[in-house]
Amino acid sequence: MTENGYPRPRRRTVLLAAAGSAGIAALASACARPEENRAAATGPAGPTPSCVLVTSASPGPYYSGPGKLRSDITEGQAGVPLRLDLTVVGVKSGCRPLSGATVDVWQADAQGEYSTGRATHLRGTQVTDADGRCVIRTIVPGWYAGLAPHIHFKVRPDSRNETTSVFYLPEEVLRQVYARQPYARRKAPKDPNGRDDRYRSAGAGMTLTLAPDGSGYRAAYTVGIA
Repeated sequence: MTENGYPRPRRRTVLLAAAGSAGIAALASACARPEENRAAATGPAGPTPSCVLVTSASPGPYYSGPGKLRSDITEGQAGVPLRLDLTVVGVKSGCRPLSGATVDVWQADAQGEYSTGRATHLRGTQVTDADGRCVIRTIVPGWYAGLAPHIHFKVRPDSRNETTSVFYLPEEVLRQVYARQPYARRKAPKDPNGRDDRYRSAGAGMTLTLAPDGSGYRAAYTVGIA
């Protein structure tokens, strides 16, 4: 199966970072509960996140390289606000927060279309602080091409390494959002996520837990990279 002409992303093996039986046991314990990867700290004094690798995915056809260095990537695009509080940690270093890592984010707008050419809306880059944290302000993405709605991201801890993946959103929230304008200009699919077999195989660990935040939503997520 392809997504607009590119291959289906491959799942990433989780237990590749341990050294010795004790390390394997510790990582196995963390990975036995993948939902913990959704619970990042929301403040400077929050708990240390679990050592769980994110599931890798293809960048797709719309990645255009690092974007503008900014937290708010909306550029006035209409849609339900979504704030992402991300924490980047190194699995091999025992969940040590990674400062100075660049995080690229890009996604479709409310009508399921990406910015192309010289347009830069709904794409941008942030750099993690000393605690490995950064904030992205965007909107809930629309749907397209029979795929589960998603937000692409790429983490580059240095100039030689990178990890690419996608965030999904809870289907019950998508149904509510897609009944609102400007999403309601199109008839929403009955099951926005269920029609995508990649979501069924890998979506559980990469689905954001959303909390109401003003007129929109907020989510925290720990991005574990090797």
